Amino acid sequence: MTIFIFVFKRFFQKKSNFLFLMFFPVAAVFLPQGDWPPMPLGFHYYGILLMFIAARLGGIILEDRTNKTLLRLSVAPITHFQYLWQNLLAYSLILTVVNLVFVLLGVLVHGESLPSPILLFMIYTIYSMTALGFSLAWYSLFRNKEAAFSVLGGLIMVMAMLGGMMWPVEVMPESIQRVVMLLPTYWVAEGTLLVAYQAPLADLVTSLVIMFLFCIAFLLIGSRRRFT
Repeated sequence: MTIFIFVFKRFFQKKSNFLFLMFFPVAAVFLPQGDWPPMPLGFHYYGILLMFIAARLGGIILEDRTNKTLLRLSVAPITHFQYLWQNLLAYSLILTVVNLVFVLLGVLVHGESLPSPILLFMIYTIYSMTALGFSLAWYSLFRNKEAAFSVLGGLIMVMAMLGGMMWPVEVMPESIQRVVMLLPTYWVAEGTLLVAYQAPLADLVTSLVIMFLFCIAFLLIGSRRRFT
């Protein structure tokens, strides 16, 4: 578990990373109650923050590839699979803690106006894995971290707008409504809307399962062994 421990030391050596992890989620908690959806707005927009946080975490793997760390590891007594799963385990733990702090703080700030904190935590946890997988798959297409992250930032915002995080999907043309179901952001938005409108748990299962399938697909794409 040497790599697992090293990930924490490496990430939190930069104070800006810690501020990025905590400042924006905490600030989102204090956003006011919205008319759409009927819940504190920060809990609907939180999926966007998770995408950016996952992108920052996943960028470490691209950095290791560009500075030849992965090439050096290829001759070390550690497999690519061990390197990958220990990194992903560390990132997942970081995101889970952030999700837990976010939801607990939301309960303290908003009280009963925050619907089903446990279900929200479940949605965010599964979506965190999906966001990590997406970042890993995206970075596998690039060699330069800065270029990959700058393009990804714009892509995340487009996915958020089309996926129903900024406005209802129903206001878009029907043809686009079908297409956006291929975006993971659609399903996290759908999940939070179902929780906000207190839909039956059975209705939420579809969103959770599809996000999990997205996660598996992205991880399979992004886990290819590349040294350059």
